[in-house]
Amino acid sequence: MNEAARMQTLRAMGVDVWVRRGAAGLVAAPVQSNLVVADPVAVKPIVEMRAPEAKVAASSPVIASVSARGVVEPAVDRSAVASYDWTTLESAVSTCTLCDLHRTRTQTVFGVGNRQATWMVIGEAPGADEDAQGEPFVGRAGQLLNSMLKACGLPREAVFIANILKCRPPQNRDPTPAEAGCCMPYLHRQIELVNPSLILCVGRIAAQNLLNTETPIGKLRGQVHRLGVAQRPVVVTYHPAYLLRSPLEKRRAWQDLILAMDTLRQVSASKTH
Repeated sequence: MNEAARMQTLRAMGVDVWVRRGAAGLVAAPVQSNLVVADPVAVKPIVEMRAPEAKVAASSPVIASVSARGVVEPAVDRSAVASYDWTTLESAVSTCTLCDLHRTRTQTVFGVGNRQATWMVIGEAPGADEDAQGEPFVGRAGQLLNSMLKACGLPREAVFIANILKCRPPQNRDPTPAEAGCCMPYLHRQIELVNPSLILCVGRIAAQNLLNTETPIGKLRGQVHRLGVAQRPVVVTYHPAYLLRSPLEKRRAWQDLILAMDTLRQVSASKTH
């Protein structure tokens, strides 16, 4: 992200940018990663002044971070979210107002399925049908996803299905980086609670946000990625909605599912030795 685009993103999020006194023009200083700040609304990057940063760090667990994609994620009490059980997490999601999507949603779409599943499926965001019903993948794309899972010998209820975003973006537009940043702590906690042996990530936006990359989906497919400290295997494939528009790509999607099944067999075999 170039400097002008980064500044525009910061302003859109209401983030003040601090500059060195006497600097010519408004040049954004580098934001400290995993910076602890006291105010969860107005996140002010602090540079150079090490002592004040340490003083603030002792006062609050609220964290604002900068991802590898150069996006400042809104302040979220990640330490609190990391301790949530299912009931507390679902309640937090249902009442979340971290971004403006709460103003236009019908309801949040938390996730559905087996909370001790071996497979976890992660998509992009709710659509109109999902927003109305409060469940992910219930439209035509959901029907195709069900068929894809069935081809792997998995009924829908055997997996856990969630999205990067818990609220529908208006007109089904792509999520903004800031919106995705608000929801990521919730998703990571869902992953930890489910503790799946494999994550199937469907679609470019879901894959890029989960893996924190801008690599095109064509290059993310065909290999096994590893997520987090637990090094959970992640397999990327096309979104079912894309496959409905481009049915010839279903052959490649099936190759991805074969990779997922083979990976899971290897994981299971390693656990028995």
